[in-house]
Amino acid sequence: MKKTWRRLHTRLFLSHLLVITVGSFAILLVSSLLTRSLFQNHLGGMQHGQGGLRNATVSQLRVALADSLNVALLVGLAAALLTAGAIAIIVGRRLLRPIEDVRSAAEQIAAGHYDQQVPQPDVEELAELADDVNLLGQTLAATEQRRTRLIGEVAHELRSPLTTIRASMEGLIDGVMEPTPEVFATIADEAGRLERLADDLTLLSQAEENAMPLSKAPCDLAEVARRAAERLQSQFDDAGVTLKYRGDRSLQVLADRDRLSQVFINLLGNALTHTPSGGTVTVYAHAEPSGAVVDVSDSGRGLDPENVEHIFERFYRIPDPSHPAGRGIGLTIARSIARAHGGDVTAHSNGLGTGATFKVRIPL
Repeated sequence: MKKTWRRLHTRLFLSHLLVITVGSFAILLVSSLLTRSLFQNHLGGMQHGQGGLRNATVSQLRVALADSLNVALLVGLAAALLTAGAIAIIVGRRLLRPIEDVRSAAEQIAAGHYDQQVPQPDVEELAELADDVNLLGQTLAATEQRRTRLIGEVAHELRSPLTTIRASMEGLIDGVMEPTPEVFATIADEAGRLERLADDLTLLSQAEENAMPLSKAPCDLAEVARRAAERLQSQFDDAGVTLKYRGDRSLQVLADRDRLSQVFINLLGNALTHTPSGGTVTVYAHAEPSGAVVDVSDSGRGLDPENVEHIFERFYRIPDPSHPAGRGIGLTIARSIARAHGGDVTAHSNGLGTGATFKVRIPL
């Protein structure tokens, strides 16, 4: 962008230089032509006057030359101004019209008309500016679509537990349901679901606004991953899924241990959800040139290539009739936490039926 504006600065300088050059040439050309003609006219008048040209004094010749030169310069200056003005108008329109288009488009975008496009100008540097404004409009349009979709998705997520709580409370009030511990447990579970959803949305919002509070301290990423696996070991045993851990070397990073633990819990929970009984989930901690890496691999249903990036989007769920759908933000939160540490979470799969690998990368 700096190079582009330097080119535009050079172009403006050359355009001003062109106006000055053309104006100067016009003055020189017109004055030289007129001076000769006017001076000859003065000499002709002297020749026909009393005494003829021979009797003309040097002073009279100087006056004749000065008069001729002054008139020629005035006419030349007028011609130069007209020529330079015409060129300046042409150059100005060529530069100002695209700028006016950009200004008008920016006003429309600010008013919420994100589909407004700036016409492509002929000037290369301004064409890049128009492309940037058009890209801004497209980005804002996509952001607005995501915001609208997020509101609908949050409303959908809230509707189910609220419906259950309301139905249970109405049943208790009307005497249709008995106030048994099971009923109260159901209400408590749905209330807990709402609380977890609110916490996840708060965390996600903080991550996307780069406002996530992190208590960084030296810690071992391999140990954090191993402890997360141990924490969920009983759930894997109940589901009949084998959980393995590999990697005994230390991977020292500067990070928030609790946040990283949440990353691995989310990834392991996702792997458990999509791995059938008898399958295997492997956690492998190792070092790469890019940093400390922990792979969470499963032998589950795998991913379509088209779903590899979408799975990190908020509330995106892969249709899987064999498993209940989650809230759809666990992977989003995991990636957001990793990126808040300067790392990332990526996914890889060779297709359906081949399992999937989620790679957590944190700078050493």
